[in-house]
Amino acid sequence: MDRNMRPADAPPEGIEHPDHRVDFRLSPGDIQAVRFGISPGHELAHAVRILLRPEQHPLQWGWLRSVREKLPREPFALLTRVIGADGYMPDFLTTAPRWDLTPADELAALRTAAVAGIRVDLAKMVLRSSGESQAALRRMRAEPERARALIADAWEQVWDAVLAPVWPQLERLLRADIAVRARTIATGGIAAMAGGLHRTVRWSDGAVRVQLRRHSEDVDCRGGGLVLVPSVMSSWGCMVITEPPAQPALFYPARGVTAGWARDAADLADALGALLGPVRAGILLHAHIARTTSQVAADAGIAASTASHHLRVLRDAGLITSSREGSRMLHLRSPLGEALVGAAL
Repeated sequence: MDRNMRPADAPPEGIEHPDHRVDFRLSPGDIQAVRFGISPGHELAHAVRILLRPEQHPLQWGWLRSVREKLPREPFALLTRVIGADGYMPDFLTTAPRWDLTPADELAALRTAAVAGIRVDLAKMVLRSSGESQAALRRMRAEPERARALIADAWEQVWDAVLAPVWPQLERLLRADIAVRARTIATGGIAAMAGGLHRTVRWSDGAVRVQLRRHSEDVDCRGGGLVLVPSVMSSWGCMVITEPPAQPALFYPARGVTAGWARDAADLADALGALLGPVRAGILLHAHIARTTSQVAADAGIAASTASHHLRVLRDAGLITSSREGSRMLHLRSPLGEALVGAAL
């Protein structure tokens, strides 16, 4: 079986129909075939779409108020042409989602994206556009290397203006969601996890099935796997990536996204501080990367012996895990710690 096949009984492609769906086929017991990642590029692309249609996204109004006046006009206009307001968006704008993918990694991948893929993706956007936008996209497609540089520069400028200020809060929500989903797989299996992703997602006949508006496809993920990617900015529903050579991916709304998700990090520290005490709250907030006891102590401005005491308390509460790497002991937030930090948003 080819990795991608269109079902024989699927509704007409490109026409909205309630029976459109994508099936990501997996072996029922193959937990290793499902992994999680984050995608800064996906978040930025949907941030652009929210800025185009803010009235449709009330959960983002708090964030919108804080960034709208900082928006660089020309870079934003370029990205809106490339991304569009709805539906398909070019695959070259995002690299394969990973647990440790950073905004800098995403931008570096965009700057070196394959020219052939850019031409294919821009051709699709040409067909979905009209007027001056279509003419601009044709010019980009004719000079893909120049277009890539312009798009990457615009990506960086818009990122710095609208998402960089809130990336710590956004990333905490993404990682907290992943922690909860991973725990569900471990305790209830893939079917239980898939059924809780979104109302349009369920486990059906050995596949993660996603109901879509205009597209149907069977994707064989056995051997290659499926990446599940939570999103704060696309809180309205799900999207998929299925076309080779990209890694099959399902983007779904992250848990816990409220109108106040983008509030200042100092407010979050205060909220956790009231629960854990300011020192332990600070240690937990910075435990999204593995650090040694000495690094924890230096970051918190406390003695190593005091840091060891606080780390032991957090570890006993199940909020961090500690593991030895050679002569070093490294401390990292546990799934419970991720969930607690995400809930405090």
